[in-house]
Amino acid sequence: MFIRLLGSAAALALSAGVASADYSLTILHTNDFHARFEPISKYDSGCSEDSNAEGKCFGGSARLMTAITEARARSNNSVLFDGGDQFQGTLFYTYYKGKLAAEMMNKMGYDAMTVGNHEFDDGPEVLRGFMDAVTFPVLMSNADFSGEELLKDKLLKSTVIERGGEKLGLIGLTPQDTDELASPGPNVIFTDPVDAVQGEVDKLTAEGVNKIIVLSHSGYAVDKRVAAETTGVDVIVGGHTNTLLGDMDGAEGPYPTMVNNTAILSAYAYGKFLGELNVTFNDAGEIVEAKGQPLLMDAAVHEDEATKARIAEAAQPLEEIRQKVVASAADAIDGSRDVCRAMECPMGNLVADAMLARVKEQGIQIAIANGGGLRASIDAGDVTMGEVLTVLPFQNTLSTFQVTGQTIIDALENGVSQIEEGAGRFPQVAGISFTVTAGNAPGSRISDVMVGGAPIDPAATYGVVSNNYVRNGGDGYKMFRDAMNVYDYGPDLADVTAEYLAVNAPYKPYTDGRITMK
Repeated sequence: MFIRLLGSAAALALSAGVASADYSLTILHTNDFHARFEPISKYDSGCSEDSNAEGKCFGGSARLMTAITEARARSNNSVLFDGGDQFQGTLFYTYYKGKLAAEMMNKMGYDAMTVGNHEFDDGPEVLRGFMDAVTFPVLMSNADFSGEELLKDKLLKSTVIERGGEKLGLIGLTPQDTDELASPGPNVIFTDPVDAVQGEVDKLTAEGVNKIIVLSHSGYAVDKRVAAETTGVDVIVGGHTNTLLGDMDGAEGPYPTMVNNTAILSAYAYGKFLGELNVTFNDAGEIVEAKGQPLLMDAAVHEDEATKARIAEAAQPLEEIRQKVVASAADAIDGSRDVCRAMECPMGNLVADAMLARVKEQGIQIAIANGGGLRASIDAGDVTMGEVLTVLPFQNTLSTFQVTGQTIIDALENGVSQIEEGAGRFPQVAGISFTVTAGNAPGSRISDVMVGGAPIDPAATYGVVSNNYVRNGGDGYKMFRDAMNVYDYGPDLADVTAEYLAVNAPYKPYTDGRITMK
């Protein structure tokens, strides 16, 4: 196989020479939408209608509807895919679960999506309800779900669709550690993505399909690995790591990122961008041209009026909860993904401090919050309950328990074991301090652990507060499953944080060196 990016004289010459056999396709795509049906602010959280009218907001279903319609008009042959994680992130999901996502995706005309880990947040039942409601295939190749009655007759590993007289093979990918990230239940067994993809590629190739697209909710690093270690994959539509590709500020790589002969795509998250790749295949199914860019959904994109009206209607039951002002912030509270999954961050300190303050009188000394549980920042000024719920959307409850100092050390090692991948297990803490030597091998990165101003005693017992997801082994914290004196049913983490903000208003965000990075 061979690849030429647009702009290459050779590619243009080739294109002209075999024009009769070429097949051109526009791939439109989104990923990690996380129930952002309404426009978002520059902090990826809620954006008021006044700010929207002033041109300060991004995304929202109404803008996506317009952008998709306009992109289809530019192409005579297009498809629309999603890279997973439509679920979870705002009150819309809390209230409607997957119903509003299904309605909007049907309205926009999606052709397929892969299962993201958050599609399992409420178990196979809610995922099945979503699949029953959508008019397109939902895919997941790297799991054995034959033992799960709710999925085995509906979920597909791969499928074939036809566009412009040609067959397109589609394969789904989900994080291999979804059993740690969500709640798929005991009957879904996740497997290696490379083996799974190659198996489906071989099956599709045997059926005569030579244009194969993987819809992957596995992250940019895994996508590059899949591209490098498989044969026959032409395009990977990515998700999971909220990766922005392109030539704009903040992009992590080119769009598309070429690995061998595979074009890797990703369009950040939250509906802020619509990915648009124009790709040309020759008659053998080989890519000869690939160009495109994620399109920014800013104020220049007109909001589709019918979609905007429908979202406003859906928002009415949520308004009283969302608009309640619970506190104020003296400055913006940074909860951005790239900070809170890599180092001490202001939002992590706020949430961990709030957790510890709530239960300190119970003899609890340490708070540990997973950085991946923090989903947005909060700007300065009035803080609404809606903003707090956007930061903490998972309805997690406070969990208190006791473990040894060694278990705490093991937990911290787990938390920093995947810094390079931006994994959500990074520990934001209170009542404890430690040093991370990121250059060391995973399992040997933690040192200088202090609790209450004294070195941690591996043999001593400590009281810990976390959330019920982490305490039950989420994000790799399996060492907490066997904790002592467990109580998983404390108050909702969002409520605890809102109350702490109110008591400390105007809240002044800060970091104080409790986590030292080397």
